[in-house]
Amino acid sequence: MDFFQYLGEKRLKKESPLAYKLRPKRLEEIVGQEHILGEGKPLYNLIKNDKLTSIILYGPPGTGKTTIAHVIAQVTNNIFKSINATIAGINDIKKIIEEAKLEFSQGGRRTILFIDEIHRFNKLQQDALLPSVEEGIIVLIGATTENPFYEVNKALVSRSLVFELFPLKEEDIIKIINRAISDKENGLGEMNIKVEENAKRLIARLSNGDARVALNILEACVYSTKPLEDGTIMITQDTVGNLSNRKISLYDATGDMHYDTISAFIKSVRGSDPDAALFYLAKMLDSGEDIKFIARRLIILAAEDIGLADPMALNVATSAAWACEFVGMPEARIILSEATIYLACAPKSNSAYLAIEKALEDAKNTPIKSIPMHLRMASHGEEKLGHGIGYLYPHDFKNHWVKQQYLPDELVGRRYYYPSEMGKEREIKEYIENLKKEDSNKSS
Repeated sequence: MDFFQYLGEKRLKKESPLAYKLRPKRLEEIVGQEHILGEGKPLYNLIKNDKLTSIILYGPPGTGKTTIAHVIAQVTNNIFKSINATIAGINDIKKIIEEAKLEFSQGGRRTILFIDEIHRFNKLQQDALLPSVEEGIIVLIGATTENPFYEVNKALVSRSLVFELFPLKEEDIIKIINRAISDKENGLGEMNIKVEENAKRLIARLSNGDARVALNILEACVYSTKPLEDGTIMITQDTVGNLSNRKISLYDATGDMHYDTISAFIKSVRGSDPDAALFYLAKMLDSGEDIKFIARRLIILAAEDIGLADPMALNVATSAAWACEFVGMPEARIILSEATIYLACAPKSNSAYLAIEKALEDAKNTPIKSIPMHLRMASHGEEKLGHGIGYLYPHDFKNHWVKQQYLPDELVGRRYYYPSEMGKEREIKEYIENLKKEDSNKSS
């Protein structure tokens, strides 16, 4: 490196964001993720012993995925290369693979390839990696904010260890803030900065467990605050609050938080907890979730989880869907709230869901030779073939019911629908049982 390159890199480092300059260089400097990086944990040991196998790091932004990769780059004796899936193409991958094969054949050194946002690679790009990963020529480190079991090639996932990273805890973020204001080489330690404890905690809360966001807020506070007469830069709770008057949301309408939140919402309604359901509803609405998506899920839930225990639930859900589309936001929030509360408080039964699943299984797996003759259509002269003959019209009988065979011969006696004891379904169960009792009394 010549003198001018040295000066250029030094200037670049000085002008880089705080989050970049403060990135850990050793395993021990990484804050949080003790479940995988604590001493003695599998990933810790693999990195420490330089025996890494292909891994996929999965978690929200700012939780340390790229940081872990850069630490590996510092400690490994293997070749380390890094690309970002948003800008790299198939030719970049092929070039790295060819170079990796050469390194492996000549010196026996493997290539560790870090691919940031690997979920953005298409199937062809991901497939191109497979042979080299399988042969061990390339050790893959894939980083993704999306669930790899859905967004990454199944073959790649099966050949990798998947480690999930979680949002950093408040205490972790405060440790990072303290390091930032004390580190003279990479942080803000050369400046006379004092941050109130309440301000640190507010930054931690606003960051939603994202270290990068926390450091960006801290840096913005520092450079937007006028120093006191003695040169001290005092960061108070008001300083942070004035700079960031709205919390930074991690919710992404196409990402994991989207799926996790709707899952928690549906499970809360199913579990008859209106308060939890309303919170997740509010979270989705506040984050700009599509109200039609929420309404559709409520319709499905009304049929699947409430069913005939309260037949009105499906009416409420479908009416809410129509009303939301007709009215729009912000008033649609009230309609969705009403529907959510009604469905959460309704008696629950999944008998309709279980019934159709069981019937579908028989429809797929049980060969049926024919529909019973008395049930067949007989409106165009088919009665000459015996169609419809012997059919008993239920309305001609007491209680508008008469016993006769409806199922095909192969399935006579099979039951699919088992009414529960919940809500309206208890009445349905009693009605069906009474019909059977009446038939039994006639027989005797």
